[in-house]
Amino acid sequence: MTPPRHRPGERLVRAYVVTDGRSHPSRNTLDLVTLLIAAAGPPLTGLSPEKRRLMELCRPGALSVAEVAGHLELPVSVSKVLIADLMDSGHLVTRAPIPSAGPSDPRILQEVLDGLRSRL
Repeated sequence: MTPPRHRPGERLVRAYVVTDGRSHPSRNTLDLVTLLIAAAGPPLTGLSPEKRRLMELCRPGALSVAEVAGHLELPVSVSKVLIADLMDSGHLVTRAPIPSAGPSDPRILQEVLDGLRSRL
């Protein structure tokens, strides 16, 4: 039987190798829309290739957990383990997403509309 061929975009390293055999992150605070920001201080020396790539993705600005997983072409669960490791080492800082705005008070909206009409 011939061995399976490597397809473009297919990972050669298994996910459990990337996470050192762990299946759960050290923190359970990560959501798909949690924003990741690279910390300026710690050097990237000693990081695995996946963690180094993750840091390079986050250096220009903030990315969500889902975006990082997509760019790394890793399952979200694997990405969360890597992200938690980088948070523990001080390489990444997280920020909760901005909550969606709730419905506005109709009286305030009416006052704004009345004010705009009076100026026109």
